[in-house]
Amino acid sequence: TLVWADGGYAGQLVKTARKYWSLTVHIVKRSDATQGFVVLPRRWVVERTFSHLSNARRTVRDYERSEETHEAMVRWAAIRLMTRTAAQQTT
Repeated sequence: TLVWADGGYAGQLVKTARKYWSLTVHIVKRSDATQGFVVLPRRWVVERTFSHLSNARRTVRDYERSEETHEAMVRWAAIRLMTRTAAQQTT
């Protein structure tokens, strides 16, 4: 029910998510006063997920010809990540 999004997604996405999917979109914005690199809250979760998904060979580049095949490869990589995480928690 809660989606964290980058400041670039502010605007129409917030209204669309609320209207069609009943989601609350929380925009994580960088302060204008800060300079240099700053770790933003919840941003690391997305970056970590992209890092784990890119460990799968077929998700690193756009090898697939169709969107459906690419989506299947991303799902497969996510399932692999979830099962490994679950297996580590049970041992």
